[in-house]
Amino acid sequence: MPASAKNRVPPIILLYWVIKIASTTLGETGADMFSMTFKLGYAETIGIFLALFAGLLALKMAVRGYHPVVYWLTFTASAIVGTAISDFIDRTLHLGYALGSLVLVALLGAILLAWYKKERSVQVERIYTPGAELFYWLAFLVANTLGTAAGDFLADNLGLGFVRGAALLSGALLALALLHRFSQAPRVLLFWLAFVLTRPFGATFGDFLTKPTTQGGIEFGTVGSSIVFSMILVVAITREMQLERRRTATDAVTSPAA
Repeated sequence: MPASAKNRVPPIILLYWVIKIASTTLGETGADMFSMTFKLGYAETIGIFLALFAGLLALKMAVRGYHPVVYWLTFTASAIVGTAISDFIDRTLHLGYALGSLVLVALLGAILLAWYKKERSVQVERIYTPGAELFYWLAFLVANTLGTAAGDFLADNLGLGFVRGAALLSGALLALALLHRFSQAPRVLLFWLAFVLTRPFGATFGDFLTKPTTQGGIEFGTVGSSIVFSMILVVAITREMQLERRRTATDAVTSPAA
């Protein structure tokens, strides 16, 4: 790794998970807003946001280092695409959430394996090369899609509903947090488990906000919910930008002179 190389991804701290959950919830409400409320359909929504994701990813990989706005715009686009793809797999291809989840688990495993074979690591806090970053984002896109399918499987296929589904996922995430704090469990494994599970947590919460009361929701609507979570993202990313400026200033002081 060249001495001048810059890390291209954020540190995994509490704020990361706050932004991630808000972004994935927006992914759920945003995808439903375009595909159902605006009646674009799943295929059209996938096409629009897949193109947006590809454009933002190209921009993300073109810039040096980690830039919070570019990073989280790219991430949010992947969350919206993931939701639309999951719904397309279930409702258009009629594979169902269970089979769709199994297919996505296999695909995510294949990407992680290829990533490890190429880079000898699946490290998510230190990405310095374009090749590693491409694997990183492909894995994120599939994991976001998997998380949506898993959340819908819990809420619909298993009949847990939105509230009980969210409670179950909260318990699982708490267990992972405790394992991270008090055990020697592999950190990379804990990250990917948490990453996948926070997606259905956000999706389930998004469905709870937007779905009609007859389906167990509160019928707040996709537009209103998307606006609320967009505002949460703006506040959280603004805070992340402040922290990143501090990290950059600290690195500049502690780094040895060239």
